[in-house]
Amino acid sequence: MRLFSRRSGFIYPAMQNVLTLITDPARADISPRHVEAVSAALVAAGAEIAVVDWLDEGTACDVVFTGPSLETARRSVLDAIAAPNFDIAVQSRQGRRKDLLVIDMDSTVVSGETLDELADRTKVKDAVAEITARAMAGDLQFAAALRERVTLLAGLGTDAMVETAAAVRLNPGARTLVATMRAHGAYTVLVSGGFKFITSHVALVVGFDADEANRLEVVDGSLTGRIVEPILDPVAKLAALHRHARDHNIPLAETLAAGDGANDLAMIQGAGLGVAYHAKPILREAAAVRIDHGDLTALLYLQGYRGREFTL
Repeated sequence: MRLFSRRSGFIYPAMQNVLTLITDPARADISPRHVEAVSAALVAAGAEIAVVDWLDEGTACDVVFTGPSLETARRSVLDAIAAPNFDIAVQSRQGRRKDLLVIDMDSTVVSGETLDELADRTKVKDAVAEITARAMAGDLQFAAALRERVTLLAGLGTDAMVETAAAVRLNPGARTLVATMRAHGAYTVLVSGGFKFITSHVALVVGFDADEANRLEVVDGSLTGRIVEPILDPVAKLAALHRHARDHNIPLAETLAAGDGANDLAMIQGAGLGVAYHAKPILREAAAVRIDHGDLTALLYLQGYRGREFTL
């Protein structure tokens, strides 16, 4: 039996899996020796290697195989090679390219937590940062933690919101990820438990099709310390994934979700491909795929894109 992929058009033998070895493009230090070690570990676990395919020399390589389960294959490679700077992901080869991207903003598309950066312009920044850290680690209920932090910002002027939006720093690969997926027909959504005044700016700069986030209540040019309900929480992130998939007639199997914190867990587990990106321990341990070393272009390599296909 052979299968046809609607996204890529390639015909693959059924039941093939692929292990992708990825590193930070700034290092590009994956060598043929590393790939040989990966292949040998798979064979030792009972795999049959179909093909070794460099997606980007030194940065990403696919090893296509049949045989052991995804988890057995991943564990055998992790146990066999000493590659602390490499990411190792194992998935089915069929349907790798996705038609919908739903991705978190803070500490995923942008560096840092924008609520903390807004609080940096106040005297309560340390208190806000402490609550943020506990919420992202899963130690606090998200909505309650968000309300508590926003209460501390009461009286802050909207000029601080403008300054915070202008100062955000994109994580490496953000523009390339979104531009490449859009160039190949995917729909892209930025979704955040943060705030709309930031996501709207980031979505415009990066090139997302849509963005969703919470809204801060403003009266007479200052924050009231309240959020406009309802709060966009982890359940709402998952709902956004389902809604955009439904609205664009995209099966959930053809969706990609990525994030870094506990509030991204439901969304990531609900997507066809869910990725913990430079994530907190609670998410890293629960996600089937994680990227700890590569930049955001790793999400393209996971889908089988080659470096020469990237839209810059």
